Amino acid sequence: MAHSMDLYFEQTVESVREMVKFDSSYKQEEGYPFGKQTAECLRAFLALASSFGFQTRNYDDYAGEITFGEGEELAILAHLDVVPAGGGWKYPPFGAVVNDDVSAGGVKGKKIWGRGTMDDKGPAVSCLYALKALKDQGFCPKRKIKFILGCNEESGWKCIDHYKAHAVMPKEGFTPDADFPAIYAEKGILHLLVSFPLSGKDCLFLEGGKAANMVCDEVLARLSKRAGNALALFQNPIQNTTLSYDNTTGYLRAIGKSAHGSTPEKGANALYALLAFWKEFDDGAKQAYDALVLDALGLTNLQDETGKCTLSAGKAILVQNVLNVTLDVRFPATYKKEDVLTLFKQGGVEAKELSYQAPLYNSKTDGLITTLLGVYNQITGKNALPIAIGGGTYARAIEKGCAFGPEIEGDEVTIHQPNEYITFERLRLLNRIYYEAIKRLCE
Repeated sequence: MAHSMDLYFEQTVESVREMVKFDSSYKQEEGYPFGKQTAECLRAFLALASSFGFQTRNYDDYAGEITFGEGEELAILAHLDVVPAGGGWKYPPFGAVVNDDVSAGGVKGKKIWGRGTMDDKGPAVSCLYALKALKDQGFCPKRKIKFILGCNEESGWKCIDHYKAHAVMPKEGFTPDADFPAIYAEKGILHLLVSFPLSGKDCLFLEGGKAANMVCDEVLARLSKRAGNALALFQNPIQNTTLSYDNTTGYLRAIGKSAHGSTPEKGANALYALLAFWKEFDDGAKQAYDALVLDALGLTNLQDETGKCTLSAGKAILVQNVLNVTLDVRFPATYKKEDVLTLFKQGGVEAKELSYQAPLYNSKTDGLITTLLGVYNQITGKNALPIAIGGGTYARAIEKGCAFGPEIEGDEVTIHQPNEYITFERLRLLNRIYYEAIKRLCE
């Protein structure tokens, strides 16, 4: 059955493509808090909203705001920054190529390829067109909608801190940046820098990984000849990873597969493969392997209805014979960060806190959750129940928040991985769901 949002579909596609063409991954560039292209992406998004007749405001290129209606405030929080593209792409990560190729993604039908198509530019654009459709139809929301666009969600949330310092954050809202049907709880997030002093000199250089919240997919290390020669007899226990050694240069390269830090089991960690080999030559490497791979610290003993505690190594570097690893730890919503830090201390592993986000926990029967869940079930014909996740979203930036889409269980997961895409079918569904959700929350 046709929906009023279908009239806006072609425009939605073209606007998603426009936003994806900006490489809005974090960069240190003078005059811009998160990089020039990130600022340009925000400005382009706000200009598009302004052309639709909405009031907009740019908060110093940290965040943007689009407002519609009057009354009690409702937040829609999305982000325009992306994680680094990384390697392994069939199509340019910022090319916004459109085709129906299935060789780089197993789903049939037309797709837009590019970093940010699903996380989070595609859903953000969909929400904007939902607002435009409601406005064009003369809908008068009984709440003031604040559509807030962050530019630093993937690497620190300074965008949200800046927004809160200069504006009032609504007490209730949703973010289109996780999974359907509706998320009532999110695990706590700890980014830690852990250090393992090495006992030998067999590793002369090591560096790998791209971001704290991405599974480390490549590590380059320079080994002593003694260690390098032993690689021929090594049997790698880390599935879907490879190790290769160049006898001429003495460099060992470990290759794995990236994934989101909240779901490390969907990736293959290259650092773990290197440690599995290196631990035979160095007690410090063995301590790192035992702690990070074998769970010698007992992190998985922390568990509740939101799941077990997970750990993902994102980045690694060797400094003065000390291996420093940046970890992404997701702990169950009913626990505290002190529970995690105590386990590292008891295990004799030095851990420095880099960032922290407290868990989110709402009642499954809360009005926001039941309304969004009802919209999803009505449009999809399903009878789904609310869920908890390990990912961290902007939902926890507000007093009562819910992450709502765009992924659905069973999807091929490409977020934070090469060949990220959004299908036309999913984009059409998002348009319908976000239109109905906003309308129902503001009637």
